[in-house]
Amino acid sequence: MIEAIGLTSIPRKEQPPAVDNVSFEAHSGRVTALLGAPGAGKTTALRLMLELQRGRGITYFRGRPLHGIPHPAHEVGVLLGDVPGHPARSVRGHLRMLCAASGVPARRADEVLEAVGLVSLRDERLGTLSRGMDRRLGLACALLPDPHTLVLDDPARGLAVGERRWLYDMLREHAAQGGTVLCSTADPKEAARFADHVVTLDGGRVVADQRAADFARTRLRPRVVVRSPHAARLSVLLAQRARSTQRSVEVVREGGNRLCVYGSTCAEVGETAFRNGIVVHQLADEVGDMGPGAGAGAETSTAQEPQPSSAAIDSQTGPDPEPGAAAALDPSPEPKFAPPALDPSPEPELAPPAPGPELEPQTLAPGSSPEPEAAPPAPDYGPEPEPSAPAAAAVPAPEAVPAASTTLEPPQEAPADDTPQAAPSQQLTTPRPTTVALPPPVLVRPAPTPLRPVRYEIRRAAGVATGYIVGACVLAVSALTAVLLARIGHTPQPRLLAAWPAELPLPPAALGAGLLGALAFGDEFRHPALAVDRGTVPRRLGLLTAKLFVASLTALALAVLTVGCTAEVLYLVYGSELVALPADWPALTAGWLALVTGCAWAGVLAAGVFRSTTAGLAAVVAVPLLVVPAVHKMTEGTSARGPVPFAGRLKGGLPPRWPFGGEQQLEALLRLLAQPVGGAMALSVLALLCAYAFTGLRSRVR
Repeated sequence: MIEAIGLTSIPRKEQPPAVDNVSFEAHSGRVTALLGAPGAGKTTALRLMLELQRGRGITYFRGRPLHGIPHPAHEVGVLLGDVPGHPARSVRGHLRMLCAASGVPARRADEVLEAVGLVSLRDERLGTLSRGMDRRLGLACALLPDPHTLVLDDPARGLAVGERRWLYDMLREHAAQGGTVLCSTADPKEAARFADHVVTLDGGRVVADQRAADFARTRLRPRVVVRSPHAARLSVLLAQRARSTQRSVEVVREGGNRLCVYGSTCAEVGETAFRNGIVVHQLADEVGDMGPGAGAGAETSTAQEPQPSSAAIDSQTGPDPEPGAAAALDPSPEPKFAPPALDPSPEPELAPPAPGPELEPQTLAPGSSPEPEAAPPAPDYGPEPEPSAPAAAAVPAPEAVPAASTTLEPPQEAPADDTPQAAPSQQLTTPRPTTVALPPPVLVRPAPTPLRPVRYEIRRAAGVATGYIVGACVLAVSALTAVLLARIGHTPQPRLLAAWPAELPLPPAALGAGLLGALAFGDEFRHPALAVDRGTVPRRLGLLTAKLFVASLTALALAVLTVGCTAEVLYLVYGSELVALPADWPALTAGWLALVTGCAWAGVLAAGVFRSTTAGLAAVVAVPLLVVPAVHKMTEGTSARGPVPFAGRLKGGLPPRWPFGGEQQLEALLRLLAQPVGGAMALSVLALLCAYAFTGLRSRVR
């Protein structure tokens, strides 16, 4: 259960808050729709609930706020916008990475892929997925940790008929198993069909909080949809007739030759068109939106409303196999005008309820094109009739919306009406087709271990080819640089093996390690796979330790491979005299590994502090360019306390001898720090670590 209490966003300058004192409840076992036109505050309310945006108010998920839940992903599954994953990562690799972050077994990724129907696309890259497949992957990511609550922001935006039906079936199935579903939408008809409870927002405030049946009966307005090549003339005539009869009739022109008439009936509109010789291509009753203003303002409703109108005509005029449904669609003399005009083929079910004069259908039928209503695609949302759907047409006829919703796809397939009408009859007998299945529940969750963030970081780094490309480039550049330095000469052997010219601030291996370290946190902010439920990359100590550990292993491997490759290339080109082992190789090896590892750590910490890969790499390059001269100036100058500089005292070692030994290793470490690059790198890493800790504490305080 979700309890939102007093959600209020922080206003900008003198503008009113986008969300003002929004309070509602979403109960378990139900699908709750958060309805509102674009700009009504739906997304802001969801972000306030998930603590992604600063504001006032609090939201309880089964009695606990989100920041009080140890593992929020186990309680709340979130889908806001597109899937925030690296476009070069595979679908299966992305889910396996999230499995490691959530602490669920890796096989859970295959189970979720099978449930959402993405098994055949598991090796596809995220950047190549279509809109529908991206929605499926987003739902798979939300269902991966087996959460109790699903929070989705307009998940059906841009989806076709089948994708919408599948999506809402999955949500209803999750609610049927005891879960809580909160889904925002801008289409009132969509909310009335798939939801059990509807919370309506307008101007950032709750204007209605009611069951779907009550919402459909009290807030949805019936209307008449008309398509005519003379729509402008017909609109004027309808307005004149309304004034003459002193009735409240509103005519809204929705682009092209389509009119929506509020406050009238099909019979009255048809009679007006017939008396004035106006050709009508489509005429149907429809349960639309909350009025002309809402219909025109809502982007989603406007884009989708032309499609259900054609379906509604087929449900009223086409061959309906259910006599009861035909009777329900004929509560008034309206259908006696519509069926012959829109469906020239006579049907035995609709022939009896047409006792009106034959002049009207015979006159309008010749002007209508053969099956014009089937020409535009009909991507409606959810043809399945829901328990709240009959009430959506309670004003003219209680059965109107279910009948229309069960015949949405036949107009797309063929003009013939008898073949595709078998599917609606099956849907009428089984209102909720159980064609979807959720992934099996996670019965046993493993205890948190330090290896969980390490597994996540390894799968994150190995899931894309960026690291491999950087490593290959570093090895190639190092080998080429070493060959050129050996040909020029006058380069010491340690610098030759490390491919480090004196003109460069850092060797290619150190720059590559710093870049890989910067990518460790930079990709998290650019493609925030972990930020879906909390708004920013979590600054947990375990995640930082895992990134530093994996970056250290990568840097060490890169350093060893660089020396090995350069030595092999030099041996093949110039012989064995350039690859002889120096006498002080242990100290040189320790210094080389420490330099590359320090660059990797500096890249990780700088990218985590500045939230950018470029800033992380810039911090690595700034160490030899800016920090090293400053450290060299401070350590080499004479002090008032003694003539020997600080660096000289460090190189001299420790005067006393420790009884437990180890002074040789400590002296080697001090000599390493006494070098300008070593001391500057140590100070830089320490400063970045303190800055990272400070930013983490500040975010926790906020």
